[in-house]
Amino acid sequence: MSRWLKYLALVITLSFVLGACSRVGLAYRNLDVIIPWTLSDYLNMHGEQKEWFDERLKEHLSWHCTTQLPGYLDWLDRLQVMVETNKVTDVALQTRTQEAKAAIAQTAREITPSAIELLQGLDDKQVAEMNDSFAKDQKKRQERYLKPSLDQQIKGRGQRMEKRLNDWLGPLSATQQLRVVAWSNGLGDQNTQWIANRVHWQKQFSAAVAQRQSPEFPQRIETLLVNRESLWTPAYRQAFANTEAQARGLFVDLMAESTPEQRQQLLKKIEGVRKDFNDLKCLKAAKG
Repeated sequence: MSRWLKYLALVITLSFVLGACSRVGLAYRNLDVIIPWTLSDYLNMHGEQKEWFDERLKEHLSWHCTTQLPGYLDWLDRLQVMVETNKVTDVALQTRTQEAKAAIAQTAREITPSAIELLQGLDDKQVAEMNDSFAKDQKKRQERYLKPSLDQQIKGRGQRMEKRLNDWLGPLSATQQLRVVAWSNGLGDQNTQWIANRVHWQKQFSAAVAQRQSPEFPQRIETLLVNRESLWTPAYRQAFANTEAQARGLFVDLMAESTPEQRQQLLKKIEGVRKDFNDLKCLKAAKG
């Protein structure tokens, strides 16, 4: 998954959303940071492909900025109201998550025809390089996320989350810190299922690209990019549901324990994201 997906795409949890949405500017430098498609990380495009890709990139970014960003601003408004009224509930967070997933799917559907066209034009050498990049990606993630002991994984996860929350809420109280520790423990060895599922998806993607001239290829790629969840392993499906539930529970509890100062800090951060969006030239042009 890309950097932007931590903001909107894997918006699967509010805590992860808040963890990266300060990087709004990145969304308009690379196509792969706004959609569930990170092909540009794995492909070496030749000159003609790159020129074609850049043109499509401009078109997709223009579409995204003028048709999708206004909805993101509305989404931020709803999030802000939740915080202002101190009504951060599990039900409300589930609703915000479903809204975000719908937005992701819409963008994925929009970009899929371009992905199909690009992939159908790859030569065998490029496909081999893509598969080699997948293998390197898998090895890197296994080294980083699976090699440490489970205790180290849990501790590191908690530390990263506390750092993220400190940025968005300010210093956590002792009670809040303990809740973060409990959250990290509650996820257990989720890294195992996450990486196994990632490998599973990449294998299916590679198999599809190997048959890129077949009549079934467009539908197969659409499923891989737009309906990724339908291809998840059973173990990851269960782990993911737990991840979502644990994240919602964490945020609900943290907000219940939050001070007025912490809520003000969070509102200030949300307002900063809104300003980043509003300052984008393409959005200004659309409004004008």
